[in-house]
Amino acid sequence: MVPTSKRPRSPVVAVTGAASGVGRAFLAKVASSADFRRVVAIDEQRGDVPGVTWRVIDVRDPLLANRISDIDVLVHLAGDFALDADATERRAYNLRAAQTVLTASAAARVRRVVLVTSAMVYGATPDNPVPLPEDAPVAAEPDTGMVGDHLEIEALVRRSLRSHPGLEVTVVRPAAVVGPGVDSVVTRHFESPRLLSVKGCEPRWQFCHVDDLVSALELAALGTVSGTVAVGCDGWLEHEQVEELSGLRRFELPAGLTFGTAQRLHRLGVTPAPATDLHYVVYPWVVDCASLREAGWKPAWTNEAAFTELLELREGRHTVVGRRLSGKEATLTAAGATVAVLGTAAIVRVARKKRRP
Repeated sequence: MVPTSKRPRSPVVAVTGAASGVGRAFLAKVASSADFRRVVAIDEQRGDVPGVTWRVIDVRDPLLANRISDIDVLVHLAGDFALDADATERRAYNLRAAQTVLTASAAARVRRVVLVTSAMVYGATPDNPVPLPEDAPVAAEPDTGMVGDHLEIEALVRRSLRSHPGLEVTVVRPAAVVGPGVDSVVTRHFESPRLLSVKGCEPRWQFCHVDDLVSALELAALGTVSGTVAVGCDGWLEHEQVEELSGLRRFELPAGLTFGTAQRLHRLGVTPAPATDLHYVVYPWVVDCASLREAGWKPAWTNEAAFTELLELREGRHTVVGRRLSGKEATLTAAGATVAVLGTAAIVRVARKKRRP
């Protein structure tokens, strides 16, 4: 009788940032999965997902290595992603968290680490191919915004792979994420009364619903996909489709005026994101999810369905040039064909008054 080969032992997976956001969504998914022998949740506070082992610790704590000595796979989802956070403090947190996770995982002999950055690292330019291949160069401009954080985290990953050759690291790069609680440059773009566009350029829109990001992360945690993995809905929406679905109309400006004004507003402290972040709402950065597709993965959400949910979740919110408006401000800037310009001008006037001695 020929002996049968033993089935590989199911891995023990740990999730950082497990109490909220994408971390909680992923935790809830793997907690009920038979593919993992045990699930460990790591956060600064205990969450509400049952059936898992909670370990309360700051992910930046060097003692993290002692708390993950029994882990096979660590999925790192802890981070500060608030647009309105202090940029220096946010970056310090995100880089320290990623560095500690990578160092602690190597020290604890964790087999695999999965991190999430963004497809934004490819950069958004008028001449980007649609879609971008997964192995396209990382061409985003380093800045003080979230894109800069993602670039720095991926640089940490490259250094870690050189320093710890036994550690496998998978980087997941989602398209524009959509879902409950998501607040980004892209989602705020659709809270505006008009859609800013640059003359002579047609953006294409690709989204990634949180549900699909979670299912892709599960495959990455199991080692079904590895290396650099792009994730998003199949295909993309043309700008005309976005206008039709949203009922919003575009407001076209020359590129120089658009980015120059945005940079001045950011220097004044009016807008939370640097001008380079506007590239991601006026230029294409659609990705080809080749690794996942070859693994048999299919997104559960279409671009149309994800965008429709984004529109439903924006209800009651009003944004001009990336800045959330109060009820009074929203009323003042909510009507007329020149609303975007008037809103921006009003914000600049207020900012200048505040800066006067």
